[in-house]
Amino acid sequence: MSRRLLRSVSFRTAVSLALIGSVVIAAPAHAAGPVTTNGCVASVPEPGTTTPVRICYSLFQPVGASAAHTVPLIFHSHGWGGSRTKDAAAFKSWLDAGYGVLSFDQRSFGESTGVAHVMNPELEGRDVVKLVDLVAGLDWVTKQRPGDPLIGAIGGSYGGGYQFAGVFAEVRDKGRTRFDALAPEITWWDLKESLAPSEAARTMWLSLLYAGGGTHLPPAVQAGFVALITTGQWPVGQAGRDLDAFFRKNGPSWQVAHGRKLDIPVIIGQGLSDNLFNLNQGLKNFDQALTPRARSKSIFVGYNAGHTLPSIVPPGFVTPGDPCSIALGSPTFAALEQRFMALQLKHESTGLSGFGSYHLATADGRCLTQRQLGVNSQYRLGAVKALTTAVAQGPITVAGVPQLRARVSSLLPNAAAFFALSVGTTPLDAKIVQNNTMPLREKRPVHGARRTVDLPGIAVDVPAGKTLFLTVSPVADMFAGQNGQVPSSLRLDDVSLRLHRVR
Repeated sequence: MSRRLLRSVSFRTAVSLALIGSVVIAAPAHAAGPVTTNGCVASVPEPGTTTPVRICYSLFQPVGASAAHTVPLIFHSHGWGGSRTKDAAAFKSWLDAGYGVLSFDQRSFGESTGVAHVMNPELEGRDVVKLVDLVAGLDWVTKQRPGDPLIGAIGGSYGGGYQFAGVFAEVRDKGRTRFDALAPEITWWDLKESLAPSEAARTMWLSLLYAGGGTHLPPAVQAGFVALITTGQWPVGQAGRDLDAFFRKNGPSWQVAHGRKLDIPVIIGQGLSDNLFNLNQGLKNFDQALTPRARSKSIFVGYNAGHTLPSIVPPGFVTPGDPCSIALGSPTFAALEQRFMALQLKHESTGLSGFGSYHLATADGRCLTQRQLGVNSQYRLGAVKALTTAVAQGPITVAGVPQLRARVSSLLPNAAAFFALSVGTTPLDAKIVQNNTMPLREKRPVHGARRTVDLPGIAVDVPAGKTLFLTVSPVADMFAGQNGQVPSSLRLDDVSLRLHRVR
């Protein structure tokens, strides 16, 4: 889930004095390889306290970097429950290419202190800003103007979340960011929407996340989190209010809702088979968090990887891999993002193309490129009573986020259904595309209520002889373990399916 980070440092005395509580262990000045510096900066205290939180890092300075020969710097951080990368060898390709790297422990993880707030802009966002301030004082890092270092950022999952938290914190406070390019992978647009879409908990993933780092959360949030896992529903009462308040600001969706967008180039890597932060989350970041100008300089790559668990109920299928990085001329996404940074930070000619487009791995493992993913086809299905309903005969190619509209009825409260598109020769052998479902839960009995459901984002070729189906399942294993619920299905009438059909 995490990635890498780069760089070392020759501190001036003034910079060292600015690091409150800093501990520095540097390699000898005559070392033949990169210089590594470990230290900590003082950041925003926890709410209700006055003691600064310590955010610790490893800084790698490449051979030859100096005040006379400055270099750009890359930020990196880890996934949920992890810690920073301390070994310069992990960043060899970056260091050899003449970048510095800074890898840091997120608040509450590794050697950093405090409590994990899961990318609150007031806390983790300001932690990132403090580290940018640190980098701005290094004489060997290229400056575009005083106090404005030339920097990019990499990292996946939680290590993608810090990128948006830090950049949006600067945009909110200063109207612009000092980051010059980002490369977030398999991260989120909206945390609540990811962890509990339609307030139905992704209990399989939530259990793994809690086991990996739940004790780092504030106590009240831990209690709400446990309630979410054990009931499968968004908790009511104070526990639910705690979770709502805790997650409200923790993603690009809140920033965009308050009028902020990013005007820097971004390369996004997102998993089509990721059943925690699915393709929908990455597409919203690309489509809504960036200005049109930034998007024209950015690239979206979807691969069959990420937070992936196989879907058994209902059965799913996918071919793992990253054909689109290969199609864009790089063996891996890591190599592709380094080419992207070389272009954006060093203005090197890398032969990179595909800007402003969506490059998506299909379920069978080819790369599909589209300039637009808007809805262009509609299928009227009427009343849907079966688990699997035919939509269209192959050959047909579908990409993007299909949307279901229906009149929904339920006899009991907490009725739910889980939706996906599937492919097969018959309803009996149809399997859901790229192992993903999306839920609709009705808290109260309803009759003929109009509902719109975004299905999982996909890319799929349906060959001749096979059919594209709509699967509506009363259960789904990613949402398993919803204790105490009486199974109750939804009735769906006047159903229509809208999707992007590749012409």
